[in-house]
Amino acid sequence: MKVTIIGTGGWGTALAVLLHGNGHAVTLWGRLAEEVDPILANRENKAFLPGVKIPETILVTLDAAAAGRGAECVVLAVPSHGMRSICQKIQEHLPPSAMLVHVAKGIENETGARMSEVIAETLGRKDVVVLSGPSHAEEVSRGIPTAVVVASQDAALATRAQRLFMNERFRVYTHHDVAGVELGGALKNVVALAAGVCDGIGFGDNTKAALCTRGLAEMSRLGVKLGAKSETFFGLSGVGDLIVTAFSRHSRNRRFGERLGRGETPEQIVASTPMIAEGVKTARSARQLAQSRGGGIEVPITREVYAILYEGKPPKQAVRDLMLREAKPEFD
Repeated sequence: MKVTIIGTGGWGTALAVLLHGNGHAVTLWGRLAEEVDPILANRENKAFLPGVKIPETILVTLDAAAAGRGAECVVLAVPSHGMRSICQKIQEHLPPSAMLVHVAKGIENETGARMSEVIAETLGRKDVVVLSGPSHAEEVSRGIPTAVVVASQDAALATRAQRLFMNERFRVYTHHDVAGVELGGALKNVVALAAGVCDGIGFGDNTKAALCTRGLAEMSRLGVKLGAKSETFFGLSGVGDLIVTAFSRHSRNRRFGERLGRGETPEQIVASTPMIAEGVKTARSARQLAQSRGGGIEVPITREVYAILYEGKPPKQAVRDLMLREAKPEFD
């Protein structure tokens, strides 16, 4: 199949290498010369995926028209906050018959929209597949065994995507709960930020285990209010992705939270790295959604992460306030 990857970040590059290894003809498109030119010169994405060679037969280009021409599948591998603008930029170059797969893990700030909703609005396409799960680019690109999930309302489309991506090192399951898979991938980043804060403060395993368990309950509670199935959060796109993001050395969100816990400000962290921690913007969206569409549902971890990021609340005070919340049953 002829596959075009939109986005030259670490994940887009890793998927390009993966799909090339599966025997597909792959084009990797980037919008900025400062991203594309070094890849062409070195056949390596040193900025986002150092140490992974990009085969010469993967076409890397700035030309959106060339990238879209004849594509049978288009993989949207851009950060959630850029999804709308990128879709608008490439819209005229996408073949209407191409299968669309997005791999972004975030919620749009201004609208509270999931990425499939943003794509449907900008491209007029509702038949979008989402790929999500515990899958760091650093490991996938090196062939480390990984399992993910692809979700679509069209079962045949999900199966088609499954066959496209799956190999002996990259196992793919299908799912029908698009909302749950998208929300799991987005909301777990907020909990991972909190997990990183615990690491930065110097707390231990007890703290992080409790945080992740209660974080998963919070993700599921909000997700159900937003139209997802509760069981989806106990699969790869929920608890699976939460585990890897809250504990891994590769996790941008955990690392961002760790630096917060050590006393750095969000502005200092953002200014020091080109890497994007999706949970920073998602914390704002999740809090807004809990208030506006969740009927005032309780999201205490999200609330405290938001307060640290946007209200200047000291991380230790946020933890104290979580611990001193009103006593209640675990399940109610």
